[in-house]
This record gives sequence, structure tokens and C-alpha cells, in this order.
Amino acid sequence: MASAADQFANGLSLSKFGKATELKKRLWFTLGALIIFRMLSYVPLPGIDPTQLNLLAQQTQGGVMDFFNTFSGGALERMSIIALGVMPYITASIVVQLATSLSPTLAAIKKEGESGRKKLNQYTRYGTVGLTAVQGWFIAVGLEAFGASAGAQAVVEPGMLFRVGAVISLIGGTMFLMWLGEQITSRGIGNGISLIIMAGIVAHLPTTLMQLFEGSRTGTLDPMRLVLILVAVAGLVLLICFMERAQRRILIQYPKRQTQRGVQADRSHLPLKINTAGVIPPIFASSLLLMPLTVSQFAGQGAAQQGEGGWWNEFIIGLNQYLTHGSPVYMLLYGAGIIFFSFFYTAVVFNPEETAENLKRYGGFVPGIRPGKNTENYFDYVLTRITVIGAAYLTFICLVPEYLVSALSIPFYLGGTSLLIVVNVTMDTVTQIQSHLLAHQYGDLIKKAKLKGGRGRP
Repeated sequence: MASAADQFANGLSLSKFGKATELKKRLWFTLGALIIFRMLSYVPLPGIDPTQLNLLAQQTQGGVMDFFNTFSGGALERMSIIALGVMPYITASIVVQLATSLSPTLAAIKKEGESGRKKLNQYTRYGTVGLTAVQGWFIAVGLEAFGASAGAQAVVEPGMLFRVGAVISLIGGTMFLMWLGEQITSRGIGNGISLIIMAGIVAHLPTTLMQLFEGSRTGTLDPMRLVLILVAVAGLVLLICFMERAQRRILIQYPKRQTQRGVQADRSHLPLKINTAGVIPPIFASSLLLMPLTVSQFAGQGAAQQGEGGWWNEFIIGLNQYLTHGSPVYMLLYGAGIIFFSFFYTAVVFNPEETAENLKRYGGFVPGIRPGKNTENYFDYVLTRITVIGAAYLTFICLVPEYLVSALSIPFYLGGTSLLIVVNVTMDTVTQIQSHLLAHQYGDLIKKAKLKGGRGRP
């Protein structure tokens, strides 16, 4: 049976949307920020010849660079100032969170509250600058060698000046996107970083659908296969929606208290999502893979020009071959990363010891389980088992479609990871919009109650 809050939320009317001034401001701010993000994806790095780059970019299509290009909204293909997107920031966040779990010093900083959170955020920003500088340098070196064998040149004037300018531009672009994402989170609707990634993916969907239908029209793609692709996409969306709303509800009982109806015991439920980590594991796993792959891909441009130039060149070329998108090694590393971050991020989000302690402090308990350590062990037992289901679900959603994409030569943008991010972020954003509308409607009810209560008083 739905709760009173759920029934109230279901009764929300879109007519209230026009009166929610604060919500409209947040939506307009979010939309404006995403428009700025899309505009920046068309601003090229200084010293790049866009025409030559567009011709040479077709040579690397279908590889891992398409994977990175999707999350950057096409900025990597155009070599814009935001070519690296927010992936260096996400990678730095992973490193800081892992270090917080392993280092007692950082763990103590985390417990300091707001000041500790600001310190960790500052460390994350420093790490973002360092990672962007390293990746930007290899991108600049790779661009200078890009297309040399074909007699073309993507860089107008190669040299140290171009490399330094490219690194500085990429650092500025990534830091601006990081700041833009934080502004969306605080002044807009939804998680800013996730919305930026989703905007990059969604920007490719119209082009991808046009390519699919054009392939079916010209005969390069079997119409039956096209129908199966669309049915599979619809099925994946339904599966994602179902699993993201699935919960394991633990009954919590509080001591009996005297009410007008007699002595009653308060009961509530502790909802544990099957996929507690959300969309974070695929993003974290892909970002960790993309950082070395971006370096090796562009470093391989120079290695390929030198031919048999030593063990380093052979290592770079071999690494690119083994980690090709859809290869067994790539799929194995990607799946292992998703499983690891599913458990890791779940442990970060939900602390069984703290939850059990809070229940004991307020007199709550799980029926049949003694408060304290036994309750903590029970929470850990339940959470571990539902996380296994959640990790298996994420791995299936991300790996099976990626394998079919590679085997059937389907554009990557319809892969499981892309769909998972789009559907998950959309659901979270819609939930926040409903929360704002609900708060606005409650505010109207409170104002009316105050007006009625104030009548007749002297």
C-alpha cells in the first residue's frame, strides 16, 4: 500500500509547475549551462587545422577513441578545449576516495565535516590538474604525428609552443567543466557532472539513429536486425527502470507509545536499493580505462610513425591492439572494474555500523535481531547479497550490449553503458523535479493553513 507521501506525490499537477518560480530558475540555469557545454565542444585547440583533423579522424573510427568521444560529446573528435571532458576529474575523485579508505590521515580529514570535505575537494582539483596535464601532453604529441604517413598534418605549426598551449587549453577546459558541473549541482537541477556526461551522449543519439535508418534504407543494415536493435534498446530501458527502483525493505520497529487509539508500536522500513551505487561503477570503471588508453592511443600515433623503434613502441602498439573496444581483455578489465566499484561505492554510501548505532540511539531495532553489533552484521549480510545482484545487473547491462555492438558492428552510442547513464540520470533528475514541486505544494498548504488560523484573532 502506498504511503501518504507517495499518494500526495502522485496527486501532483503540472499546473503547479508554472507557479514554482524557484524550480523554473533552476531548470533555466541547468539548460543554459548545458548549452554552454555544447558550444565549447566546437571551440578547437589553438594551432589545430579543423579541416585536416576531420579527414584524419575517420581513420580511428570504431576504436576506443569512439568510447571517449561519446562521453565528451564529440569534443575529442573535434579536438576542442574540452576534449578530455570531465573524465580526469572523475579519475581524481576515485583516487581521493580510495586514498581516504586506505589512509588514516585522509580518513581523519573526512570526519572533520564541512572543512574536511573542502580539503578533500581541493586535493581532487589538484589531482584533476595533474591528470589533465599528463593526458594533454600525450594528446599534443600524438596530434603532431597524426596523419604524417598520409601526407597530412593536423597541427599547423608543431613544436613546443603548440604542446604547451594545448596542455594549458585542455587544463582550462576541464577545470571549467568541473566548475560548471558544481554550479549545476548547487544552483540547478540534478548532479552536474552526470548531466554533462549525459548531454554528451544524448547529443550523438539523433546522428546514430539517422545512420541506423540510413543503413537500413541503403541495404547495409538488415531491416530485421534494425528491428531487433530497437526492441533490445526498449527492453534494456525497461530493465534499467525496473532495477533502479528495486529495493530490499528492512522492517524497523520502535518502542511502544501511548496514543489516542491506545498503546501502539511505531514501524517503518529501511529501504536498501538493489543497485545502491547507481551509475557510478560504470563511469568510474570507464574513466580508469580511458585515462591510460587515451595516452596509449595518442602515443601510438608517434610509435606507428617510427616503426620498429624499440620495446617501448612495440609495447604501445601492442597495448592498443589488446585493449581495442570489444576485445576480450578490454571486456574483462571493464567488467572487473564495474564489480569492484559496485562494492566499493556501496561501502562508501552506506555504513552498516553507523546505521545500527543510530537505530540503537533512537530505540529502533530489527525484529528478531539484537541491537548493536548483531544489527550491524545483519545489515552487512543483507547489503552484501543485494550488492551481488546489483553488480551482476550492471555488468550484464554494460558488457552484453557492448559485445553485441562489437560483434554486429552497431554504433557504440547505443551501448549499454550509454543507456544506463542516460536512463539513470534522467530518473534522478525527474525525481528532484518532483521533490521541488512537492515542496512547493507543501509550502502553499502551510501558507493557507496559517491564513485560516490567523482569522478571527485580535
